[in-house]
Amino acid sequence: MRAPRALRPPGPRALPVLGSLVDYTRDPLGFLDACVRDHGDVVGFELLGTPNFFLQRPEHIEHVLVTRNRNYIKEPFQRELLGGRLLGKGLATSEGEAWLRQRRLMQPAFHRQRIAGYGQVMAGFARQQLEAWRDGEIRDVNADMMRLTLGIAVKTLFGLELHGAEESAGPSLARIMDHFSQMQAFLFPEWLPTPENLRFRAAVQRLDTFVFSVIQQRRAAGGGAEDLLSLLLEARDEDGQRLSDPEVRDEVMTLLIAGHETTSLALTFCLHLLAHHPEAEAALHQELDTVLAGRPPGMEDLAALPFTEAVVKEALRLYPPAWTLGREALEDDEIGGWHIPRGAVVSANPWTVHRDARLYEEPLAFRPQRWRDGLEQRLPRFAWFPFGGGPRLCIGVSFAMMETRLVLATLAQRFRFESVPGEETVALLASISLRPKSGVRVRLRARGPSA
Repeated sequence: MRAPRALRPPGPRALPVLGSLVDYTRDPLGFLDACVRDHGDVVGFELLGTPNFFLQRPEHIEHVLVTRNRNYIKEPFQRELLGGRLLGKGLATSEGEAWLRQRRLMQPAFHRQRIAGYGQVMAGFARQQLEAWRDGEIRDVNADMMRLTLGIAVKTLFGLELHGAEESAGPSLARIMDHFSQMQAFLFPEWLPTPENLRFRAAVQRLDTFVFSVIQQRRAAGGGAEDLLSLLLEARDEDGQRLSDPEVRDEVMTLLIAGHETTSLALTFCLHLLAHHPEAEAALHQELDTVLAGRPPGMEDLAALPFTEAVVKEALRLYPPAWTLGREALEDDEIGGWHIPRGAVVSANPWTVHRDARLYEEPLAFRPQRWRDGLEQRLPRFAWFPFGGGPRLCIGVSFAMMETRLVLATLAQRFRFESVPGEETVALLASISLRPKSGVRVRLRARGPSA
């Protein structure tokens, strides 16, 4: 029997005005888990007077991201906080015709053949990382993967090496991500001159200076380069119009921040999970040794490395960097028999959906082999969606999956990863991405004759 339209679905307790804000911000992941456990597949609550809904069933998520995607735009946080001083009106935050124009202009830069050309760059940076590692040492692999993927991003975006002015990009990006992990980023508007806001604005300004200088240099030099920036500068829409410098800046900033961090996090969690599951790591090594026979992996090898891909998919299932996806309803709607009012925020949460026992056997276990028997074809469409879905599927999904697999294969071919006593679990920070709170330490063990 359909629930009355006037009623809200069950949800957690709420305080006057604040609603569930205190519980949500104190422990976002615990709040999501409790909502699904205690209240079911559609959960209703309020945050500062705004109706919010969590969706757990894949068909409900498909309704929002695909079937009625035109009724749902990015939530206010993404549009206003991320899309303000930081990302501007880039692909991640724009809507409607502006978004469609940007997507069409950027799509050729992410053509499969174009992306394949970056494989050598990715593998080269991974080999550089190997040169810094020593048998038996304990490393913070989160810091290592952040720097590695930043080097890849700067090279593929700008055609530059990570030195000189480019070196400042790393600390600036870290400062920006730390900003959004603090509650005051949500409570105080960006224009308010708090010490934290001033530090954030200074970091964005440093990145702006770097990005605009490269744009101007590239325009002055003319065409010919093969990096993503050059492709954006040369792209034209149906009317022959090119992106302006501020538009290029917004797209580059989006790619730099989103692409660099999400890939580094995926790799970090891969290495953490392998360090704590030696049987899965042994299966990975067997595949790498059999297929590669000692030579470095390349793009042409990825199709023959299905277990490597399974490790990446399983890490993204358990630790999706994009742990929640929020949309705002433009008009009234109905999901699962419940009324969704105009202006409500509807969230699809990979963190809880990926851990649903109705979809995955032993959902909390790290079992890469689950992906080897056609599971992805049997699952509902939105049972696994670390990159979103529908028209707004992440434009860099092929780039990210190629980079993660190629770097993982290169690193795991030469090293084993052992757990460090006292670091069996990773304390998580659910900010704009799902991040470790204080690094991820593992012990390195060299493989092969070099050991």
